[in-house]
Amino acid sequence: MTEETTQTLSVVVEREMPHPAEKVWRALTQQALIEEWLMKNDFQPVVGHRFNLSADWGGVEGVVRAVEPGKVLSYTWEAYGLESVVTWTLTPTSTGTIVRVEQTGFRPDQKQAYHGAKAGWPNFFDGLERVLEKAD
Repeated sequence: MTEETTQTLSVVVEREMPHPAEKVWRALTQQALIEEWLMKNDFQPVVGHRFNLSADWGGVEGVVRAVEPGKVLSYTWEAYGLESVVTWTLTPTSTGTIVRVEQTGFRPDQKQAYHGAKAGWPNFFDGLERVLEKAD
């Protein structure tokens, strides 16, 4: 571990969902679906693509860092002084997919952002599951 890693906090949420990884991937990468569970966006799953997420409370700027279709999606998440990285990992199981999100880079003085993420990601997961229930 690098020094930087030990000085920052991470939020991890992991949940098994009864859907194939390809379907989860679409919900993580298609603008219309992202808008249903996360925020309005101009996202594209292309490394280097700069995008914005917007909600009533404000917005997030990001840059796509890694794209492995059906497996890994990583992007920066910058808002209100927070510079973090969000990484999604999809692991197929016999009954669906283990969906894992990790947001890293919270400094110790960013307690509000850290607690917001700890509360927010489980809610986003609930929304993601609702989208997957009705998506093709």
